[in-house]
Amino acid sequence: MKFSGSVAMMATLYVWSSSSSSSGNNNSNNSQVACAFTPSSIVRHRSSNSNVVLSSSSVSSSASGSGSNNLMAELYERKRRPKYIPGVIDDPDYVRIFDTTLRDGEQSPGATLTSDEKLEIAKMLAKLGVDIIEAGFPIASPDDFAGVKQIADIVGNDVYEEDDYVPVICGLSRANTKDIQCAWDAVKSAKRPRIHTFIATSSIHMETKLKKTPEEVTDIAVKAVTFAKSLGCDDIEFSPEDAGRSDPVFLYDILSKVIVAGATTLNIPDTTGWNMPWEFGDLLSKLRANVVGADKVIFSTHCQNDLGLATANSLSGARNGARQLECTINGIGERAGNASLEEIVMSLALKGNSQFDITGTGNLYTAVNPVYITPTSKMVVKYSGMMCQPHKAIVGANAFQHESGIHQDGMIKNKSTYEIMTPESIGLMRGDSQSGAGIVLGKHSGRNAVSTRLKELGYDLELDQFNALFARFKHVAERKKGGLEDDDLEALISDQASNQH
Repeated sequence: MKFSGSVAMMATLYVWSSSSSSSGNNNSNNSQVACAFTPSSIVRHRSSNSNVVLSSSSVSSSASGSGSNNLMAELYERKRRPKYIPGVIDDPDYVRIFDTTLRDGEQSPGATLTSDEKLEIAKMLAKLGVDIIEAGFPIASPDDFAGVKQIADIVGNDVYEEDDYVPVICGLSRANTKDIQCAWDAVKSAKRPRIHTFIATSSIHMETKLKKTPEEVTDIAVKAVTFAKSLGCDDIEFSPEDAGRSDPVFLYDILSKVIVAGATTLNIPDTTGWNMPWEFGDLLSKLRANVVGADKVIFSTHCQNDLGLATANSLSGARNGARQLECTINGIGERAGNASLEEIVMSLALKGNSQFDITGTGNLYTAVNPVYITPTSKMVVKYSGMMCQPHKAIVGANAFQHESGIHQDGMIKNKSTYEIMTPESIGLMRGDSQSGAGIVLGKHSGRNAVSTRLKELGYDLELDQFNALFARFKHVAERKKGGLEDDDLEALISDQASNQH
């Protein structure tokens, strides 16, 4: 499908609590991205409420009609990002987004990123507005160390918004002094450096992989966090690997002790994607209730997608008190991948004010600027070589396309009949003509969709002419893969005109 239409026919409006500039890259792939707009196309100005940021994306009335039925608009609250303090968030509804595309995402089989590619992705992640960038596993290789350090030096020292936002730069390490020292050396130049250390806590991992007792694992974890703190790092994340299959009572003990040692974030991984959403949410709830010192740290989620539940589990964690969600662009990662950043962010943007009432006030939000979702997704695809499946939520090629005749008729009349968000809201521009409604003309298309597109192309056929053309269209569409383009329609018209003469 080809997206068309001029920028003048669309508007993406971000209302900030103070003015700021906008910039971005044009990553075109039969589409335009909102962050490639000229300054007049993205307008930011002062809000009457200094604590609230409103984000709205809209498309003007389509050529096939006018009025509110043809206006697609979104309006969701974007509050100002709270001041960053390790282990503390002064707003109980704020959810930190921890992006691990450059670490766990690169562990996707076949995905390899150069240091320069990692730097470009990190810059885009900062524009996107993620709170923490896990830049890599520094001990893994000299190149990984250099890549993490480069990101810490550059991205970790650049201010990206009017509220002095600088992303936290995080390095992963196993729970030993050599790894931790290497991670610290890689990230310490950043304004906000973090060490993320981990050790497995499930019985199968301790017995068969580590060959350690629970007491030995606890001792290793405490010593690791203590050493990280001794280096001068005041932002330490600890992960009990395979927590989703670990004994909760053991987790209560080890997590309580690493808090005393200096951990500021406790990340709870469902390493094998084993948990159901209600199980994982219940685990978070129990940990927050039983870990000594739980009120002094941030609880985090890290969910794998082996059963296709990574996003659902992450959101269940948030509903039960997790205030950091770990994810990757396009959901890339080990095996079946990770929780998808775009799915988490847009779920909270659209539903965060109504479905998360167990903790806080039930109005969860992030500081991610969604218009950078599409360009960031495209950049990760380009550099990693990991393609998105066409039906991938939010960023898949088919996410805003419609072929069913019933759906097409609804979209032509009112885009909100079959879309819960606009493509513009995630940085994907399309025109306001029928093609802008995401219409794919194929074997399932109805008369209204074909007729509307013909009129947009300048062909106003008599009823008998259209009936004949539509019959020919159906015949061709049943055999042509990928749908019919404008050139195909014009060829049918030309052929019909020739036959009439």
